[in-house]
Amino acid sequence: MYRKKGFTLIELLVVIAIIAILMGILMPALRRVREQARNKICISHLKSIGLAVIMYLDDNDYKMPDFHTHQGACNGHIWYTAGGNLLRASDNHSYWGVIYLDYAKEDELWGCPTFNNFSQMVAQQMLYDEGEVKNAAYSMNGWLTEERSGAIPRHSEVIVSHDHMEPRIENGNDMLCPDSSGVNLTHYRQGGGRSDWYRGIFRHSVRNTGDDFRTDGELNCLWLDGHVTVIEETTGEDIPKRYYDPLNKN
Repeated sequence: MYRKKGFTLIELLVVIAIIAILMGILMPALRRVREQARNKICISHLKSIGLAVIMYLDDNDYKMPDFHTHQGACNGHIWYTAGGNLLRASDNHSYWGVIYLDYAKEDELWGCPTFNNFSQMVAQQMLYDEGEVKNAAYSMNGWLTEERSGAIPRHSEVIVSHDHMEPRIENGNDMLCPDSSGVNLTHYRQGGGRSDWYRGIFRHSVRNTGDDFRTDGELNCLWLDGHVTVIEETTGEDIPKRYYDPLNKN
């Protein structure tokens, strides 16, 4: 007699189990590949910003901009007015990238694909539109305000910018070097005023997802000579203050 052939229930369950195992193996690898791609974009953006900073210095007597003339200057996340006009650096809530936009040409260079995961949080807490925040992914070293680069030694050891949630870092509790407590980023650690933002700092290559104040991840850092390096999550013992304050003025 003719018998119609087909899969048995056990065979189907075995196939499904094999597919599930393969997906379990592949998905972490795919996530790592996707994050590596995001990280490369972030590094590329920072290198382009570094070139813009160097061109700005060439055109402005090798003097860094004034980041502190007004209280809100360059300490916000916003690029444009409601009418679409570029904000002045002296305007409240302006993002520091407005200073260098003529040299970089694209505000998207201040965007980090991994930062997009946190831009909604910033927008909600700071009452911004999320679209205004996404291209404000990097901090600027406020201690370099109006410094002449010719007076600064070892440009390769002076931080200009790095991954952060705060646009203008100017206090020890914002920086990677430790403050008087002996630990860095105290404003963002447990009990700090912006502890919700901690995971947005060491946001690349995150390996620890179960601890709000530990990522085992990395951040990307732009130095004054234009090169970019990766800094692994740290409590600051390996980051001297001179990286931010090369002339010891703060």
